[in-house]
Amino acid sequence: MKDRRRVGDLSIEELERVLSVRRAAVRADRLRRYRDAGRALPGSAELEFAEGEHQPTGWRFLRLGWVGNALLAIIEILAVAGLIYFGYQLWADRNLLNREAQQVMQAGAATPAPTPSITAVVLPGGHTPPNAAGGAQFNEAEIPEHLRPLVQAAQPIAIPPTPGPRQAVRIQISTIGVDAPVVRGDSWEQLKKGVGQMLGTTDPGQAGNLVLSAHNDIFGEIFRYLDKLQAGDIIALQTTTERFTYRVTGSEVVEPTDVRVLSTTTASTLTLISCYPYLVDTKRIAVFAELQAGP
Repeated sequence: MKDRRRVGDLSIEELERVLSVRRAAVRADRLRRYRDAGRALPGSAELEFAEGEHQPTGWRFLRLGWVGNALLAIIEILAVAGLIYFGYQLWADRNLLNREAQQVMQAGAATPAPTPSITAVVLPGGHTPPNAAGGAQFNEAEIPEHLRPLVQAAQPIAIPPTPGPRQAVRIQISTIGVDAPVVRGDSWEQLKKGVGQMLGTTDPGQAGNLVLSAHNDIFGEIFRYLDKLQAGDIIALQTTTERFTYRVTGSEVVEPTDVRVLSTTTASTLTLISCYPYLVDTKRIAVFAELQAGP
């Protein structure tokens, strides 16, 4: 039965219900027309919202024609292609990192190279005699003139390297009364502190030629009697953790430029160098020794 009351007789609540029904009928009619025209997806419940209504949280329909659907398909294809490309890049980067890590590990496990040959142009420890005019000082005249710029350019840094646990820290030669510290480097300043190990030479007990030098008539005269050593005499070298014994095999007086005595060896050898003769210092004396196995 129809309600035949006039509009003025209806309450506010009833008017709102009437308007709601009217709006729903208009939306349903509009949605039906859009479906018939192919502009709405089948099954859509709503198409648009009346002015003043709140938009719901999600769309339950799409107003798309064939152009919109085509654009949507293209976007989806591009998105999938982008994901595939991103995944490929991740895979390629991972493989590259794995190859680089493997190369680093292989390089770290490589067999150590033998001690390189010394490229010095003059034997260490050279100086003028303490009784010469001007006293003892570095003897640059021993260096061939055409090589002096090279030697000056290769002067060691002011702060020598810190000794490692395998490097010599003390030398003892009981037959000539030597008991002295061993320092890194054989520069003029380093040899003021004790016996200097030539940088780049091997450590005690290792394969190669360990080269030590000290003065004979200045700074404690540590190698004053180096020329008194005989074949069979014992030289002891101490590191922070071990003690090594070398036995003298011979000696030779050479020119300051005779750097062949610095050459590396395949066995564990030791070369001691000092100026010679005493208070003359125009030559060098080199004493050679080999590592002794066992205690």
